[in-house]
Amino acid sequence: MSADPATIPVPIASLAQRSARCLALVLAVFTLSGCASVFLVDNQVQSFARWSEPSAAAPQGLPQPPQTYRFERLPSQLQSPRAGDQNTLEAWAAEALTQRGWTPAAAGVNSPWVVEVSASSLRLPRAPWENPWPGAWGFGAGFGSMAHVGPGGHVLWSPMFMHMETPYHQREVSLVIRHAATGRVAYETRAAHDGRWNSSPALWRAMLDAALQGFPNPAPGARQVNIEVPR
Repeated sequence: MSADPATIPVPIASLAQRSARCLALVLAVFTLSGCASVFLVDNQVQSFARWSEPSAAAPQGLPQPPQTYRFERLPSQLQSPRAGDQNTLEAWAAEALTQRGWTPAAAGVNSPWVVEVSASSLRLPRAPWENPWPGAWGFGAGFGSMAHVGPGGHVLWSPMFMHMETPYHQREVSLVIRHAATGRVAYETRAAHDGRWNSSPALWRAMLDAALQGFPNPAPGARQVNIEVPR
């Protein structure tokens, strides 16, 4: 008589091997999905264009690519140690402008446009809407105490869990384009992003790309521009 399959014992080693294979498969899927994930850089963008006055660079008012320009810096951007950061910021801005047919002029060559780019970053200990206190009975960030009434009406104090704060960042990039001959502003745009992401080249590139969405004829008014960035 053949044995009922349900009653045949399964070796423990076999079960362990299957479990290990399943765990390895789950970890592999999780790793692959993590590598392919992205984070969202949501930007509040506002742009202003005034190409209406014809010029040699834009005879019809709206400049058509290709165009050339040179970067111009504020006095504060020329001084060390900010000069190194400004070099990097301008390189990222040049990448975004190149995608739109605007390229830096060669050294010593006059260009019809002048571009000024700036960035700012403010690190806060927590998000503006977060309560700095660990609880209703807390006494500041970190370890707190909570009072309760014990036997006999005595007030007892017990420690609360430590409250950990996560930094929050407020960032903004700004780009201004002027007529080189007159200094008149022809285009102004800025993008602001708040969040917990650490500073990275990909994040700043995404903000500059958002600031130049619709260039050179942007949508009027404030708008939100979302850029997905690979992790």
